[in-house]
Amino acid sequence: MDPITFSIIRHRLYRIVDEAVITLKNVSGSAITNEGHDLMVSLYRADGSLLMGGVGFLHHLTSAAEACKSIIRRFDARVEEGDIYLLNDPYTAALHTSDVYLVSPIHYQGHLVAWSACFVHVYDIGAKNPGGFCPDADSIYIEGFSSPGIRLVRGGEIIRDVFDTLMNMVRSPEMVALDISSMIACNNVARDRMQSLIGKYGTAIVDEACQTLIANSESQLRARLRELPDGQWQSRQYLNVGSDISKVVLTMTKRKDELEFDFSGSSAQSTHAVNCTKWASLGGLFAPLFPLLCYDITWNEGVIRPIHMTAPEGSLVNCTRPAPVSVATVGAIQSVNNAVCSTIGKLLAASKKYRREATAVWHANHFAIFKFGRNQHDREGIGILTETFAGAGGARTFADGVDVGGEVPNPISRMANVETVENMFPILYRYRRLRCDSGGAGYYRGGAGMDLAITPHDSPDGGIHYVVSGKGSAFPMSDGLAGGYPGAPNSYLWHKVLADAPSHETEPVDWGVFPLRGNDTLEVRWNGGGGVGDPLQRSPAAVSADVDAGIVSTVVAAEVYGVVIDKRGVVDTIATKARREQLVKARVSDVTLGQPLKDRSVLLECDNLDEAVSVSCGGCGESLAGYGEAWKAKLDPIEFPMSEIMSTYTTIDGVILRQYACPVCGVLLDSETVYGDDPPLLDYVGVIPDA
Repeated sequence: MDPITFSIIRHRLYRIVDEAVITLKNVSGSAITNEGHDLMVSLYRADGSLLMGGVGFLHHLTSAAEACKSIIRRFDARVEEGDIYLLNDPYTAALHTSDVYLVSPIHYQGHLVAWSACFVHVYDIGAKNPGGFCPDADSIYIEGFSSPGIRLVRGGEIIRDVFDTLMNMVRSPEMVALDISSMIACNNVARDRMQSLIGKYGTAIVDEACQTLIANSESQLRARLRELPDGQWQSRQYLNVGSDISKVVLTMTKRKDELEFDFSGSSAQSTHAVNCTKWASLGGLFAPLFPLLCYDITWNEGVIRPIHMTAPEGSLVNCTRPAPVSVATVGAIQSVNNAVCSTIGKLLAASKKYRREATAVWHANHFAIFKFGRNQHDREGIGILTETFAGAGGARTFADGVDVGGEVPNPISRMANVETVENMFPILYRYRRLRCDSGGAGYYRGGAGMDLAITPHDSPDGGIHYVVSGKGSAFPMSDGLAGGYPGAPNSYLWHKVLADAPSHETEPVDWGVFPLRGNDTLEVRWNGGGGVGDPLQRSPAAVSADVDAGIVSTVVAAEVYGVVIDKRGVVDTIATKARREQLVKARVSDVTLGQPLKDRSVLLECDNLDEAVSVSCGGCGESLAGYGEAWKAKLDPIEFPMSEIMSTYTTIDGVILRQYACPVCGVLLDSETVYGDDPPLLDYVGVIPDA
């Protein structure tokens, strides 16, 4: 079609989504929505396929597509102009019951032409715990109301008996009504603007532009994939609920212009609420893929077509009803995010053209801490600590990660102001600050996370309660790249002030419902991003600057980076040289020290990818593997207990940092988090191994 007309329509579609997002945020009264940006708005074609993915949590773009298709199947010819439907059943399309989708058909002159869809984390859904996260749930039946699809609005009018029934099942109907109203307003704006667009250009022209947009996206992604090397890469993520440990295992295969994501080998579904459904895993897969591989491509159905997923039924990433899933978004879904981010990072790093696009894993462990109780305004307060959306950036192949730099699956995430939270809840922040030794060490350091501490203040009931859930605190999850270390895991400490005593008792917590009363303090320390490259190659001046800024401790500077800083705070050049030589020799005893490196960030070099001749060290050029060989299988691993590396790393025994170094120059090429006797993560570059 005419390229100018196409460009105008494409930009109008972007603006429709943007205006709908603004409407959603302005009407909502929830900090998790209008400050944390836990939201999504998108447009879909008449058949429910994704037309224009919007910003927010990108997991929902594909899940909302399935929600539209489910409504089409359920209501079929009964779909009417002016309808809006509600859906929040995870076994139908949603991520968990707290994520309520409102989907609306868009008609023009009596014909169905498109759909709009949006979601927010609804203030309360009547689950066992306020806010919807239920750590002790043993089935979905106590995780709040759940609908596979119900008509909420007919002909532009709210169906009052349906609406009243929903409000009758929640703790704070005023706030939930505001959440629902904000989504209705959002869909109304999307419908009105879409009808205006079609009214100007006509149904046929707009439909042709939509088809062209989808075809272009598919063509652009397939062209990019063809530029990347074929191969197979693996990643692994651990979760713990107390002593119960689960894992998500991913093998990603890139073949010509398609990507396959296989989660075979992942743990069986859990008795705890960290599980996720198949649709949630698919959304978790695309959430990092959209920004990492399609940052300059429109997110729509065309991007989805070259991607394939295998998720074994009955597993942690494809659980069966009625397994509990209320913690899915900060449980198995985020583990899927991390695993995909890790393998895509390896794929991009194997390409000279796209190497600068590679990144280590960002902010790999959300902490879903919901607060509830009567607040200082004598009203019911329910809400999340939005600091989890502040995240921490993974290191890139050209720069350090951004401290408190957000997260990949939500490009607009952020945390609320302290004043906003203190106005809504009877609490006082003691501090909110950068966390030392949280970013993964590397030639480029991972971004730092933060520490925060809250205590009750001006509470009519003497305090509140809070819900802690997520993926635990035993395992680092922000994987590094090219030898970079993982970021530190989360940590939660309940400081209980003892009655009639000047001291306090500290209890680590990471799962359950707990009181925060009197002068007690809840301290939360969240994870940093993964590092890129060998920490021993990082500039001593950069390490010294990190120490001065309080981001790296002098102990980690010496033990991990090999940089010795004297009592004056100055780098001891002679001691640093000796310390680094000592650490390199511990990896490879007969290493050739002092040889110049081609690439100090040290990534693998893949020669003659068309024929997959060899994989070599990017630092010194040493050949590591020939055609069809897994390069790590040719090297002897170096293993250390995580607890011996630095104090922020782990709280349980048996967690290992497994590393692989070049046998000639001694530079680190890869680092893995390992529990027990789990095998190496084998990567093949330029060749796909036989099944």
